[in-house]
Amino acid sequence: MNTLILAAAAALLGAPAVVQDAPATPEQMVLPGATLAPDCGNLYGLAGRAFCVSAPLAGIGALADAYVADLQAKGWIPAGGEDNRVVFVRRRDGGGCDGLQMQAFYDTSRPAGPEAIGYLGFGPIPGDVCAEQPAAAPAPQQ
Repeated sequence: MNTLILAAAAALLGAPAVVQDAPATPEQMVLPGATLAPDCGNLYGLAGRAFCVSAPLAGIGALADAYVADLQAKGWIPAGGEDNRVVFVRRRDGGGCDGLQMQAFYDTSRPAGPEAIGYLGFGPIPGDVCAEQPAAAPAPQQ
């Protein structure tokens, strides 16, 4: 299994990415109303790179809200995002922050009715998301 998927799974469970005990199974991360979607609908190249669940589009918003609440209960703070995407941060014990992204999506080549399948994909954001970013170089004067 891909390291990113394991890291996303650990993030969803609120555990450190390096776990000494038996790792959680993907099924343990599926909230009520969701179905495990390991292939991520074969969309956007996410299969093998993200942890995904699916649900009918009519319920995907409520499911996203349930995941936000679940992640908040595990110490994740919604820190930004836009339509269909939420970025979460969580302080590390030794300093710095972990980042996690949740993205809602569906197959836009198919009709988007209430029974169409929608997806939530989760993936860790690499590095320390709280680290100061280097200042951009000033634009050259002409």
